[in-house]
Amino acid sequence: MKKKLLVHTVLAGALTFSAIPSLTSAHDELGGGAEKGENLSGVELSVPLLESSKNVGNLKEVAAVPLRELKAGIKNSTGDVYAHKGFAYLGTHSANGGAGGVRVFDLKDPANPVEVSAFAQIPGTWQEKVIVKSVSTKTFKGDLAVVSVQKLNRLDPNSKGGFVLYNVSNPYEPKQLGFWESTSGARGTHELYLTVQGNNVYVLTADCYADYYSHGKKMDVSFIDVTDPTKPETIYEFNPRDYIKEVNDNNYDGYNWTDEEGIKRTAFAHSVMTDGNGTTAYLSYWDLGTIILDISDAKKPVYLGRTDFATKVQGAAHSSTLAKGGNVLIETREVFGPVREGFESAYGYTMIYDIKDKTNPKLLSTFKTDFTEKIPGGATVHDPKVHGNTLYLSHYAGGVRTVDITNPSNPIETGVYIPSKSNIWGVFVDRNYVLASDMGQGLKVLQKTGGSLERYSLED
Repeated sequence: MKKKLLVHTVLAGALTFSAIPSLTSAHDELGGGAEKGENLSGVELSVPLLESSKNVGNLKEVAAVPLRELKAGIKNSTGDVYAHKGFAYLGTHSANGGAGGVRVFDLKDPANPVEVSAFAQIPGTWQEKVIVKSVSTKTFKGDLAVVSVQKLNRLDPNSKGGFVLYNVSNPYEPKQLGFWESTSGARGTHELYLTVQGNNVYVLTADCYADYYSHGKKMDVSFIDVTDPTKPETIYEFNPRDYIKEVNDNNYDGYNWTDEEGIKRTAFAHSVMTDGNGTTAYLSYWDLGTIILDISDAKKPVYLGRTDFATKVQGAAHSSTLAKGGNVLIETREVFGPVREGFESAYGYTMIYDIKDKTNPKLLSTFKTDFTEKIPGGATVHDPKVHGNTLYLSHYAGGVRTVDITNPSNPIETGVYIPSKSNIWGVFVDRNYVLASDMGQGLKVLQKTGGSLERYSLED
């Protein structure tokens, strides 16, 4: 049931330069959008950057390191970024034949990151998402990396999609442990999450369009037990038809969905995550919103609730993160195509929800940048991260934004970083600096103004 919502909408103040042209028409592959990973570099602002405009607000660029060419003359595009124990892990995307693997950077001196290794360079695929965590089970103790694998050509019988597991206890010499294959007919695992629940270790996958391409035989979201990372085992698949009353075989084919008001929408799993103890899962399911599950028993999840959208809002729930001890949900909506008949005219922006009652998420506020409603020439939000009371957002051509969410009903922009030809994919916060992955320019290290850079020791 759609609700009429009165919420606080924050629009960041205008900057001193002009609008940014958009990169692609859409992210949704079946919706006709170009694959964003083919864009190695972003686009230049339509007026020259002001001197020092890289150092806007409370963010200052202290390092910018391009990816090493594994093959002479072949430049890989950058995917997501993660950090663990003093090392940055950068996934790579599909440009120039993909197979760029995950790049590992030593961050002992954050102002001078050094690329020290690469792993998971699988021909015919790309590897955009990586998560690394320390785990201890009967069969494995150390630092475990899980990497998404997607086929460049989903119909290629000689390539496999899914995810691959590596032992990165020694980041200089990663060692492969196991591989999980997605057999749905889709490209493979788009995004994923690694979570530890007691003595068990699980990977949650978002295999976009698995439900659609397999005609309901496989689902977009799978839970895989990787307690023994050499033997990943599927234990559960999420079927929205079994849990959500507004979804059934008559109005949903795994992608096309007609909502309760008769509006034609799209619904597929794009991203997954859990809370810190691995007992609550959050599935970013495009126009079905963010779906919340109790996964205390990972083999038998319990549906709790989901976020919803007003009638004229394009859903496009892309990613999420938590704040305020898990009582606040940050939901980013990736909308590259801002003009669509029957909907508001806007690029994707951020929604903030009260989820103290997870069966009934309540929209508290939205956060828009100065480029959200500049059509043409705007920029959509992409991924969120939270550290304390600060929200960090990547915006492709719109750079990185920092937002004070001390009062989640009234988010306030506190910092901006937009480099020349910005194409910022992801952000990751660690200590007093921020890592950003730029699809064409590699790893960026941003210092939070007001503090000196901490140097890592090998024991960190």
